[in-house]
Amino acid sequence: MLDDLKSKHTAIVKHEAAKLGFDFCGISTARFLEEEAPRLEHWLNQNYHGAMAYMANHFDKRLDPRLLVPGAKSVISLMINYYPSEVQVHKDAPKISKYAYGADYHEVIKAKLHELIDTLREKIGEIEGRVFVDSAPVMDKAWAKQSGMGWMGKNTNIINKNSGSFFFIAELITDLNLIPDTAIKDYCGTCTRCIDACPTDALYAPFQLDASKCISYLTIELKEEIPTSFKGQFEDWAFGCDICQDVCPWNRFSKPHQHEALKANESLLAMTKTEWAEITSLAFERVFKKSAVKRTKFNGLKRNLNFISSS
Repeated sequence: MLDDLKSKHTAIVKHEAAKLGFDFCGISTARFLEEEAPRLEHWLNQNYHGAMAYMANHFDKRLDPRLLVPGAKSVISLMINYYPSEVQVHKDAPKISKYAYGADYHEVIKAKLHELIDTLREKIGEIEGRVFVDSAPVMDKAWAKQSGMGWMGKNTNIINKNSGSFFFIAELITDLNLIPDTAIKDYCGTCTRCIDACPTDALYAPFQLDASKCISYLTIELKEEIPTSFKGQFEDWAFGCDICQDVCPWNRFSKPHQHEALKANESLLAMTKTEWAEITSLAFERVFKKSAVKRTKFNGLKRNLNFISSS
């Protein structure tokens, strides 16, 4: 009887997630991530998190979702495709990561997650749960891997065999007792294209990322001046970096997303090299009003633009 109920509830979760536009939904049993604990401790001890001091906070909560949501039994992992059909028009313009072409994904996905949990309460009954989109100490890639939505690539991104890696990951941690999915095998094989292509050597070994050297970290997370030792290595990336994904053979299977809310901002894609160089605070507010690029603030973006132009 209990197994029948778990099966029924699992089917409801996956059906409703798909209806809301989530491209993948996988389930894991809420537990302590024993195999991740020593890896996380080593990563922090090596200061690979750079100036992201928050990564060292809440170590236990980061590894055990039951400390975030008392009574949690399941971690529902969800992925949304953001691979765009459009590209930046001018090849010589400063580059921004594909995930920032459209509206800020935090707001778009969080709204979907709240709708999902409301729907589950209607269909199943009173349940406890919290939603997460880069908003708390949750190891989203570890849970996505556990739930079989993909494997952890050598570039430390989750790769789906049929759809590549251009996905946002989110979680709903809940007290629902659900049937967990099974992790899949690693299909990276002997390929090292992502490691070979990383211009700053942030990917210093397979499955190992020194975030303090990553262009995404340096252009978004780092609030101080970018170290001059990185001069000439940014390859014109002004916000984020897609190099390790662009060179991944599995991304030949990436398909343009169909999410209207994540549709690319045409004004942003059409900006010329000169317009980027001469951008004003007013233009910044207008073009990036709903974009994740606003995380850098105007001064942060200008710092990045000045850095790559002087390299």
